[in-house]
Amino acid sequence: MLVLDMAGRNSLLIMSDNYGELRKTEAPSECYHRTLKTVIMKHTLVLLTTTALLTIGCGSEERQAPPGLVSEPKEVKTESENSEPKQEVQLRLSSNDQMRYDKDELRVPANSRVTLTLVNEGQLPKEAMGHNFVLLKAGTDVADFGMKAIEAGIGKDHIPSVNSIIAHTKLIGGGEETSITFDAPANGTYDFICSFPGHYAMMKGKFIVE
Repeated sequence: MLVLDMAGRNSLLIMSDNYGELRKTEAPSECYHRTLKTVIMKHTLVLLTTTALLTIGCGSEERQAPPGLVSEPKEVKTESENSEPKQEVQLRLSSNDQMRYDKDELRVPANSRVTLTLVNEGQLPKEAMGHNFVLLKAGTDVADFGMKAIEAGIGKDHIPSVNSIIAHTKLIGGGEETSITFDAPANGTYDFICSFPGHYAMMKGKFIVE
């Protein structure tokens, strides 16, 4: 076995096959340095090769989650897919110059899509005797809403900017008609009125969802 003397001396240690002893023998300086250089180069090459293989292996390895931890995509249904088809309902409501609706109660089934047609059978223009249909949320103070409708002005069809309205038509004059389509609210009883100034006291009714 060849052992290098790392103390810097120009000698080699050789294991004796016959006596199991170490004996020192002198070696030429050129041979010593050549042997040392060869060993260092071999160790360096092995280290570089091992590092390269580890890098390639880590980069190409696909990391997979354990079988029990992989979550399957869940199907998400939209609201329209979960809900039943809505029943189409047609309503007609007439009004006149005497500040009257022809009905004070409107009934619709739950989960329905309502199309309401408002007709003004009077003769006066909307600036003098306009009518509309305003469906209010449950619990709305009708008198307070009426005051806000006055403040809104005819330029906005006396529709105030509040969150208490479920649906409404535009304001129409004599001989005109208009329609709106909306989804019926939840089961319950709601107020509907005409929001033209002073009309809500007489032009009012109940909208019932059942």
